[in-house]
Amino acid sequence: MQRQQWRGADRHASGDPNKEAISRGVPMEKALEDESLIAWAMNGEDIPYLNGYPLRVVCGGWPGSVSGKWLTRIVIRNQKHDGAKMGAPSYSVPRHPVAPGSVVPNEDFVTIESMPVKSLVTFPRSGIDHALGETMTVRGHAWAGDLAVSEVHVSIDFGTTWQKAELKAAPNRLAWQRFTTSVEFPEPGYYEVWARATDEEGRAQPMVVPGWNPKGYLNNACHRIAVQVA
Repeated sequence: MQRQQWRGADRHASGDPNKEAISRGVPMEKALEDESLIAWAMNGEDIPYLNGYPLRVVCGGWPGSVSGKWLTRIVIRNQKHDGAKMGAPSYSVPRHPVAPGSVVPNEDFVTIESMPVKSLVTFPRSGIDHALGETMTVRGHAWAGDLAVSEVHVSIDFGTTWQKAELKAAPNRLAWQRFTTSVEFPEPGYYEVWARATDEEGRAQPMVVPGWNPKGYLNNACHRIAVQVA
């Protein structure tokens, strides 16, 4: 399988110019998607330096590490790229589920590709006070890597019951999708508003941190905010 790999102008943390900081790659199938870009502008202006000026790879739906900044070179290879940060355990997870704290041989890791479904409550902020008897609007965004989000549910009783939120279609493939709903609290006290998204293949966010791995990647546990009702 052919693979595309890039190299950027990142400097190694040691300061040694002979050491490569990062060089990542993706399969050609992903590199040739319409949404995979070499970007030089953002909002009608040159990309800011901190965002990767003068050129940046943009490879939506996969880990941010594949969207390299300060692009200097692109190479097509006939093997999986073996540059810096492509080898386990960097941006990799165990091939099979393992117990927390396990020592996993490098050959038992796989490179992370499409990201799992997740959601964020973006309004209101966590820790607010809310008046009993008043409806509260809840808004947020959901995303599912290479897939679309099919539905989002919200809970105010620690996952005992769920109500479906209104979910808008993505403005373009691989973009975050907006959701909104309203909730009412039955009595005064402390509450948490939880959000749980489900992708188009039926996979939903877990309640707890899933799939332990040494680097802590792919945490897509349900997001929650705190609300004090009085």
